[in-house]
Amino acid sequence: MSDQTGSSRSRPKVGTFRRIEKITPLLVFPFIVYVIIAVIAGGQHMDETPAIAGTLNATLFSISMVSGVSWKMQVGDILLLVSLVLLSIELMKSTSSRSSAMINHMASMAVLLTCIVCFILFANFATATFFLFTCLVLIDVMVGVIVSIVSARRDFGVGDGFGS
Repeated sequence: MSDQTGSSRSRPKVGTFRRIEKITPLLVFPFIVYVIIAVIAGGQHMDETPAIAGTLNATLFSISMVSGVSWKMQVGDILLLVSLVLLSIELMKSTSSRSSAMINHMASMAVLLTCIVCFILFANFATATFFLFTCLVLIDVMVGVIVSIVSARRDFGVGDGFGS
């Protein structure tokens, strides 16, 4: 390909880190953080409460509100907040119809399946925080696939029917 001056330019090489960043689902990072917290919390649980519940319910900070109550932000809340931010970025990434986006969708599906298995099998993953996180991963998978199908349909110019 040549530009206006007549010289040819080669396409810049994409580094390995950039390729990995494109295909890695961002929601894997909060999942890894949750797994680390679950391992540190241990497997001992009392009654019907998972051992991780104390860690997830630990208050990080508290702010006095004008109404007189105290608003508390807990570890589980921060994990879900970060997950929501990463989900919005992940949804923006899903608008691409490149092969890296398809690999990203497959990796997101693997994260979803891992979350479901962990939720069902392991006591420290049977929490409301992890259930909501699994729902976020499910939304990522569903919306990612739907957006990719719609954008691919737009890119290929497929209409409502073949005949007109």
